[in-house]
Amino acid sequence: MAQVLLDDVKKVYPGGVVAVDDMSLKISNEEFLVLVGPSGCGKTTTLRMIAGLEEITAGTISIGDRVVNDVPPKDRDIAMVFQNYALYPHMTVYKNMAFGLKLRKYPKKEIDQRVGEAAKMLGIETLLDRKPKQLSGGQRQRVAVGRAIVRQPKAFLFDEPLSNLDAKLRVETRAELKKLHRRLQTTTIYVTHDQEEAMTLGDRIVVMKDGLMQQCGKPLEIYNRPVNRFVAGFLGTPPMNFFSGRLAFHEGRAYFEADIFRLLLPQAWTDRLSRHGGQPVVLGLRPENFSTKPEGNFASQENSLTVTVEVVEPLGDKVDAYVSTPSHGHIVCRIDARAGLTEGDKVTLYTDVSRVHVFEPGDTGLNVSLENGKND
Repeated sequence: MAQVLLDDVKKVYPGGVVAVDDMSLKISNEEFLVLVGPSGCGKTTTLRMIAGLEEITAGTISIGDRVVNDVPPKDRDIAMVFQNYALYPHMTVYKNMAFGLKLRKYPKKEIDQRVGEAAKMLGIETLLDRKPKQLSGGQRQRVAVGRAIVRQPKAFLFDEPLSNLDAKLRVETRAELKKLHRRLQTTTIYVTHDQEEAMTLGDRIVVMKDGLMQQCGKPLEIYNRPVNRFVAGFLGTPPMNFFSGRLAFHEGRAYFEADIFRLLLPQAWTDRLSRHGGQPVVLGLRPENFSTKPEGNFASQENSLTVTVEVVEPLGDKVDAYVSTPSHGHIVCRIDARAGLTEGDKVTLYTDVSRVHVFEPGDTGLNVSLENGKND
């Protein structure tokens, strides 16, 4: 177990392609950190640099108290689980799990003990005599994790290990990985493009885009207080709705004004938004921040808009309703199923303005409604 430290790490490929730019990050001992972002954002390259499978262009990587820039992968005392599991097809499950220990010339008794303990922990003790082709995808994934566990490394590195599993098995395996981490308490760095996976697994998550770290923090902190528009739009299913408009001030209060509606913003935001008065901004509202009932935080008649329901997707106690407006186009909102929405309905939606976000224009426009890192 060890802390992993990245200090101004950079990776530039031939031709000047910058895959990772000035990444500085501290992964604490026993922490489960998730790198998340769209394809090509640099998350897997970052993981491979930590593993030593990619040479860094600049910066420093430390594992524990040792700088490992020039240390070969086999001597970094880490274990990696790949997307395709990378099992040896001609070896049994036991031999796959024991292979790394045999290379390091561990005594057979200790190898048997470590493999047996890991297999029991993962529920694959009855599969030790089988070969990978005789296993399901979920079983192969467990074998790959078991091969990493028996090493007892300083850190685990996971590169999208669940992407080949079906949806139900992914959910089940996520929970198993979380429980496994609590039991082993080994520093874990996990790469995924699935934001739901990131939110449920990570003690902290790092959101990346174009080789740059956009935000790092606890999952709910990032979900509730995204620092820019990209982070806000990337985290959340369905994604956040965005509206282009301007900030206006009347009688000492801040308003967001767009073609389709006008929202009175919280009084506490007036000062921090004042320097953006009259300027174009983008308002963000998550699907769950709409309601068909004007009550509680949704009570203001002023903060409402009339829409036409186009598609309703039932989710049990909630529905995802895709609605249209005369000028903005489509909005998605997550509404109580008891509202009884059907296609073609014209309804009034009320908004919880305490949960809105105001961004500067642009894909990574800053969240100007934040102060001291949080929404008031």
